[in-house]
Amino acid sequence: MTAISEAVILMAGEGSRLRGSDGTFLKPFSPLICYTIDALVHAGIKKANFIVGYQSSQMTAAVKQLIPPALESCFIENHDWQKQNGISLLAAAKHAMSPFLLTMSDHLFDQSIIELLLRNAVVDQLNLAIDRKLDSIFDVDDAMKVQTRRDRILEIGKDLAVYDAIDAGLFVCPLEIFDYLERVKRDGDCSLADGVRSMASQGKARAVDIGNAWWQDIDTPEMLARAETQLRSRLARRDIAMANAGSDRGNRAEN
Repeated sequence: MTAISEAVILMAGEGSRLRGSDGTFLKPFSPLICYTIDALVHAGIKKANFIVGYQSSQMTAAVKQLIPPALESCFIENHDWQKQNGISLLAAAKHAMSPFLLTMSDHLFDQSIIELLLRNAVVDQLNLAIDRKLDSIFDVDDAMKVQTRRDRILEIGKDLAVYDAIDAGLFVCPLEIFDYLERVKRDGDCSLADGVRSMASQGKARAVDIGNAWWQDIDTPEMLARAETQLRSRLARRDIAMANAGSDRGNRAEN
Protein backbone atom coordinates (compact mmCIF):
# COMPACT_ATOMS: atom_id res chain seq x y z
CA MET A 1 0.00 0.00 0.00
CA THR A 2 1.25 3.47 -0.89
CA ALA A 3 2.63 5.28 2.16
CA ILE A 4 0.11 8.13 2.29
CA SER A 5 -0.41 9.41 5.82
CA GLU A 6 -1.96 12.84 5.22
CA ALA A 7 -5.43 13.85 4.03
CA VAL A 8 -7.24 17.01 2.97
CA ILE A 9 -11.01 17.23 3.49
CA LEU A 10 -12.90 19.99 1.69
CA MET A 11 -15.79 21.29 3.81
CA ALA A 12 -15.81 25.04 3.20
CA GLY A 13 -19.04 25.32 1.22
CA GLU A 14 -22.47 26.39 2.35
CA GLY A 15 -24.18 23.08 1.65
CA SER A 16 -27.34 25.00 0.77
CA ARG A 17 -29.11 22.09 -0.96
CA LEU A 18 -28.71 19.85 2.09
CA ARG A 19 -29.99 22.36 4.61
CA GLY A 20 -33.37 22.01 6.23
CA SER A 21 -36.04 24.68 6.13
CA ASP A 22 -34.58 26.18 9.32
CA GLY A 23 -31.19 26.64 7.63
CA THR A 24 -29.37 24.15 9.85
CA PHE A 25 -26.60 22.02 8.41
CA LEU A 26 -24.72 20.40 11.27
CA LYS A 27 -27.40 17.79 11.98
CA PRO A 28 -26.99 15.92 8.65
CA PHE A 29 -23.33 16.88 8.38
CA SER A 30 -22.12 15.31 11.65
CA PRO A 31 -22.76 11.66 10.72
CA LEU A 32 -21.24 12.27 7.29
CA ILE A 33 -17.96 13.63 8.64
CA CYS A 34 -17.89 10.92 11.35
CA TYR A 35 -18.03 8.32 8.61
CA THR A 36 -15.20 10.03 6.71
CA ILE A 37 -12.99 10.43 9.78
CA ASP A 38 -13.45 6.77 10.71
CA ALA A 39 -12.57 5.67 7.17
CA LEU A 40 -9.42 7.80 7.15
CA VAL A 41 -8.21 6.44 10.49
CA HIS A 42 -8.78 2.84 9.37
CA ALA A 43 -6.79 3.58 6.20
CA GLY A 44 -3.77 4.66 8.23
CA ILE A 45 -4.12 8.43 7.80
CA LYS A 46 -2.27 10.21 10.62
CA LYS A 47 -3.04 13.86 9.84
CA ALA A 48 -6.17 15.47 8.40
CA ASN A 49 -6.33 19.02 7.09
CA PHE A 50 -9.93 20.27 7.26
CA ILE A 51 -10.68 23.20 4.94
CA VAL A 52 -13.46 25.28 6.50
CA GLY A 53 -15.20 28.43 5.30
CA TYR A 54 -18.92 29.00 5.77
CA GLN A 55 -19.70 29.26 9.49
CA SER A 56 -16.11 28.20 10.08
CA SER A 57 -16.13 28.69 13.87
CA GLN A 58 -19.21 26.54 14.40
CA MET A 59 -18.00 23.92 11.93
CA THR A 60 -14.55 23.70 13.51
CA ALA A 61 -15.96 23.39 17.02
CA ALA A 62 -18.36 20.64 15.92
CA VAL A 63 -15.74 18.61 14.06
CA LYS A 64 -13.14 18.85 16.81
CA GLN A 65 -15.49 16.92 19.09
CA LEU A 66 -15.52 14.05 16.59
CA ILE A 67 -11.78 13.62 16.05
CA PRO A 68 -10.16 10.63 17.80
CA PRO A 69 -6.82 11.08 19.61
CA ALA A 70 -5.02 9.00 16.96
CA LEU A 71 -5.71 11.60 14.24
CA GLU A 72 -3.76 14.85 14.15
CA SER A 73 -6.01 17.64 12.87
CA CYS A 74 -5.42 21.01 11.27
CA PHE A 75 -8.24 23.45 10.50
CA ILE A 76 -7.54 25.81 7.61
CA GLU A 77 -9.89 28.67 6.84
CA ASN A 78 -10.73 29.52 3.25
CA HIS A 79 -11.91 33.10 3.40
CA ASP A 80 -13.00 32.86 -0.25
CA TRP A 81 -15.34 29.93 0.40
CA GLN A 82 -17.94 31.36 -2.01
CA LYS A 83 -15.56 30.56 -4.85
CA GLN A 84 -15.05 27.13 -6.45
CA ASN A 85 -13.52 24.12 -4.73
CA GLY A 86 -10.13 24.61 -6.37
CA ILE A 87 -9.68 27.66 -4.16
CA SER A 88 -10.54 25.58 -1.10
CA LEU A 89 -7.86 23.06 -2.02
CA LEU A 90 -5.33 25.84 -2.60
CA ALA A 91 -5.86 26.90 1.02
CA ALA A 92 -3.99 23.71 1.99
CA ALA A 93 -0.93 24.52 -0.14
CA LYS A 94 1.22 25.66 2.78
CA HIS A 95 0.05 22.87 5.07
CA ALA A 96 0.26 19.64 3.04
CA MET A 97 3.79 18.28 3.31
CA SER A 98 3.62 15.19 1.07
CA PRO A 99 1.29 13.46 -1.42
CA PHE A 100 -2.12 13.32 0.21
CA LEU A 101 -5.54 11.75 0.09
CA LEU A 102 -8.21 14.25 -0.90
CA THR A 103 -11.93 13.87 -0.26
CA MET A 104 -15.07 15.90 0.28
CA SER A 105 -16.99 16.07 3.55
CA ASP A 106 -20.30 15.27 1.84
CA HIS A 107 -19.36 11.88 0.37
CA LEU A 108 -19.96 8.39 1.73
CA PHE A 109 -17.91 5.51 0.39
CA ASP A 110 -16.85 1.95 1.07
CA GLN A 111 -13.64 1.63 3.04
CA SER A 112 -12.37 -0.57 0.21
CA ILE A 113 -12.26 2.42 -2.16
CA ILE A 114 -9.71 4.24 -0.02
CA GLU A 115 -7.64 1.09 0.32
CA LEU A 116 -7.79 0.45 -3.44
CA LEU A 117 -6.82 4.04 -4.23
CA LEU A 118 -3.92 4.10 -1.79
CA ARG A 119 -2.70 0.71 -2.99
CA ASN A 120 -2.72 1.69 -6.68
CA ALA A 121 -1.71 5.35 -6.49
CA VAL A 122 1.29 6.66 -8.41
CA VAL A 123 2.39 9.40 -6.05
CA ASP A 124 3.91 11.78 -8.61
CA GLN A 125 0.62 11.87 -10.56
CA LEU A 126 -2.96 12.75 -9.73
CA ASN A 127 -5.03 9.63 -9.01
CA LEU A 128 -8.82 9.80 -9.16
CA ALA A 129 -11.24 7.08 -8.03
CA ILE A 130 -13.79 6.60 -10.82
CA ASP A 131 -17.04 4.68 -11.06
CA ARG A 132 -17.87 3.01 -14.39
CA LYS A 133 -21.28 1.80 -13.12
CA LEU A 134 -23.10 4.63 -14.88
CA ASP A 135 -26.55 3.14 -14.37
CA SER A 136 -26.10 3.24 -10.59
CA ILE A 137 -25.52 7.01 -10.35
CA PHE A 138 -28.34 8.77 -8.50
CA ASP A 139 -28.23 12.09 -10.38
CA VAL A 140 -26.02 11.58 -13.42
CA ASP A 141 -26.91 15.00 -14.86
CA ASP A 142 -25.25 16.70 -11.88
CA ALA A 143 -22.36 14.23 -11.61
CA MET A 144 -18.76 15.04 -12.53
CA LYS A 145 -18.19 13.03 -15.70
CA VAL A 146 -14.84 11.57 -16.78
CA GLN A 147 -13.59 10.39 -20.16
CA THR A 148 -10.80 7.86 -19.95
CA ARG A 149 -8.55 5.69 -22.08
CA ARG A 150 -7.70 2.64 -19.98
CA ASP A 151 -6.21 4.21 -16.81
CA ARG A 152 -5.60 7.66 -18.28
CA ILE A 153 -7.96 10.61 -17.72
CA LEU A 154 -8.60 12.45 -20.98
CA GLU A 155 -11.35 14.89 -19.98
CA ILE A 156 -13.42 15.80 -16.94
CA GLY A 157 -16.47 18.01 -16.54
CA LYS A 158 -20.16 18.01 -15.65
CA ASP A 159 -21.17 18.85 -19.22
CA LEU A 160 -19.17 16.21 -21.10
CA ALA A 161 -21.19 14.69 -23.95
CA VAL A 162 -18.89 11.65 -24.21
CA TYR A 163 -17.80 9.95 -20.99
CA ASP A 164 -17.33 6.47 -19.59
CA ALA A 165 -16.99 7.08 -15.84
CA ILE A 166 -18.02 9.30 -12.93
CA ASP A 167 -15.71 11.07 -10.49
CA ALA A 168 -16.24 9.36 -7.11
CA GLY A 169 -14.75 12.23 -5.11
CA LEU A 170 -11.61 10.55 -3.78
CA PHE A 171 -8.11 11.45 -4.97
CA VAL A 172 -4.48 10.89 -4.18
CA CYS A 173 -2.75 14.13 -5.13
CA PRO A 174 0.90 15.08 -5.56
CA LEU A 175 1.94 18.45 -4.18
CA GLU A 176 2.22 19.55 -7.82
CA ILE A 177 -1.57 19.88 -7.92
CA PHE A 178 -1.22 23.27 -6.23
CA ASP A 179 0.99 24.58 -9.06
CA TYR A 180 -1.55 23.45 -11.64
CA LEU A 181 -4.43 25.09 -9.77
CA GLU A 182 -2.52 28.36 -9.61
CA ARG A 183 -1.93 28.21 -13.38
CA VAL A 184 -5.57 27.64 -14.29
CA LYS A 185 -7.02 30.38 -12.08
CA ARG A 186 -9.18 32.90 -13.92
CA ASP A 187 -10.15 36.09 -12.11
CA GLY A 188 -8.85 34.53 -8.91
CA ASP A 189 -11.05 31.44 -9.15
CA CYS A 190 -10.76 27.82 -10.29
CA SER A 191 -12.32 24.42 -9.73
CA LEU A 192 -10.66 21.17 -8.77
CA ALA A 193 -11.80 19.83 -12.16
CA ASP A 194 -9.82 22.63 -13.83
CA GLY A 195 -6.68 21.38 -12.12
CA VAL A 196 -7.40 17.74 -12.99
CA ARG A 197 -8.05 18.73 -16.61
CA SER A 198 -4.75 20.60 -16.77
CA MET A 199 -2.79 17.68 -15.33
CA ALA A 200 -4.60 15.28 -17.67
CA SER A 201 -3.54 17.35 -20.67
CA GLN A 202 0.06 16.54 -19.75
CA GLY A 203 -0.57 12.86 -19.08
CA LYS A 204 -0.36 13.27 -15.31
CA ALA A 205 -3.87 12.22 -14.26
CA ARG A 206 -4.80 8.56 -13.68
CA ALA A 207 -8.14 6.83 -13.21
CA VAL A 208 -8.52 4.11 -10.58
CA ASP A 209 -11.68 2.06 -11.20
CA ILE A 210 -13.58 1.26 -7.97
CA GLY A 211 -15.28 -1.79 -9.49
CA ASN A 212 -18.34 -2.92 -7.53
CA ALA A 213 -17.60 -0.73 -4.49
CA TRP A 214 -20.25 1.73 -3.30
CA TRP A 215 -20.16 5.50 -2.81
CA GLN A 216 -22.67 8.34 -2.71
CA ASP A 217 -22.38 12.09 -3.09
CA ILE A 218 -24.71 13.78 -0.58
CA ASP A 219 -25.94 17.08 -2.00
CA THR A 220 -29.65 16.94 -1.18
CA PRO A 221 -31.99 15.42 1.42
CA GLU A 222 -33.08 12.91 -1.24
CA MET A 223 -29.47 11.79 -1.74
CA LEU A 224 -28.99 11.52 2.02
CA ALA A 225 -32.12 9.37 2.40
CA ARG A 226 -30.99 7.07 -0.42
CA ALA A 227 -27.50 6.77 1.06
CA GLU A 228 -28.88 5.91 4.52
CA THR A 229 -31.06 3.16 3.02
CA GLN A 230 -28.18 1.71 1.02
CA LEU A 231 -25.78 1.94 3.95
CA ARG A 232 -28.18 0.13 6.30
CA SER A 233 -28.60 -2.61 3.71
CA ARG A 234 -24.86 -2.98 3.22
CA LEU A 235 -24.18 -3.07 6.96
CA ALA A 236 -26.89 -5.69 7.44
CA ARG A 237 -25.36 -7.86 4.71
CA ARG A 238 -21.94 -7.46 6.28
CA ASP A 239 -23.25 -8.48 9.72
CA ILE A 240 -24.88 -11.58 8.20
CA ALA A 241 -21.66 -12.49 6.40
CA MET A 242 -19.64 -12.06 9.60
CA ALA A 243 -22.13 -14.16 11.57
CA ASN A 244 -22.00 -16.91 8.94
CA ALA A 245 -18.20 -16.81 8.94
CA GLY A 246 -18.20 -17.14 12.73
CA SER A 247 -20.58 -20.08 12.53
CA ASP A 248 -18.37 -21.78 9.95
CA ARG A 249 -15.32 -21.33 12.16
CA GLY A 250 -17.22 -22.80 15.09
CA ASN A 251 -18.30 -25.81 13.07
CA ARG A 252 -14.75 -26.44 11.89
CA ALA A 253 -13.47 -26.20 15.46
CA GLU A 254 -16.05 -28.75 16.62
CA ASN A 255 -15.01 -31.10 13.84
